[in-house]
Amino acid sequence: MAVTLVKNPKKNDIGNRLFVGTPTRGTVRIEWVLARYGQIIPCNWSMGHMLQAYDTFAPLGYGVADAQNLIVKQVVEGNWDWLLLIEDDTCPPPDTFIRFNEYIRDESIPIVSGLYYTKSLPPEPLVYRGRGTSYYDDFKLGDKVWADGVPTGCLLINGKILQLMWQESPEYLVSGTITRRVFDQPSGTWFDPESGGWASATGTSDLNWCTRVMEQNVIERAGWKSIGRKKYPFLVDTNIFCRHVNIDGEMFPPSNVIPNAK
Repeated sequence: MAVTLVKNPKKNDIGNRLFVGTPTRGTVRIEWVLARYGQIIPCNWSMGHMLQAYDTFAPLGYGVADAQNLIVKQVVEGNWDWLLLIEDDTCPPPDTFIRFNEYIRDESIPIVSGLYYTKSLPPEPLVYRGRGTSYYDDFKLGDKVWADGVPTGCLLINGKILQLMWQESPEYLVSGTITRRVFDQPSGTWFDPESGGWASATGTSDLNWCTRVMEQNVIERAGWKSIGRKKYPFLVDTNIFCRHVNIDGEMFPPSNVIPNAK
């Protein structure tokens, strides 16, 4: 883990302002490297980095949620003000840190996501209102959209949200390290006596986390009462338009396409 710290104007010493965490399998595209490390860095910033490799042996329970929880452990124990998750297949625009810096300075919105699309043809925006209702696309690029489901590919989270969830999450062991299950990969198999057969359910850690935040009133209890009471409490800033890249270098949407442009 490489950490770069500069003076935090809100504290009397060098402060832990922003922690950038990336869950990764270890192999990334050069497009992602250029996008991630080609960021414009705001002046007088305090920022740390962590690349957390995650195991691919799904039957053993290791996956992206475990990597996320190891990152959260660093944020909570280091008393970082904010966490920015940037996944290793999400290519943020060069001004991402500049735009997120405004939310960090303002502190009025605790959870902000960038916009990106599924790795599919046609690509779909990863913006959700409701569960089982498909994606939400009634917006133009440049809008700020409120949603109740956002991905973790480019997601800014205030540390107070994570501190509260950490306190209320059970401990478990990941590759010899004790962390807590703030993020969880929902899955299960059970016998259904009504149908007389076995049933199963799976999901993603990002939507599961969003649902937990809403059901447990985390935003409101962490200090953002008006936002916590919203039907759609997560902000998607579509100005932070990221490309999704697969291992072959294919971009979604294609690099010559700007969807939902005004």
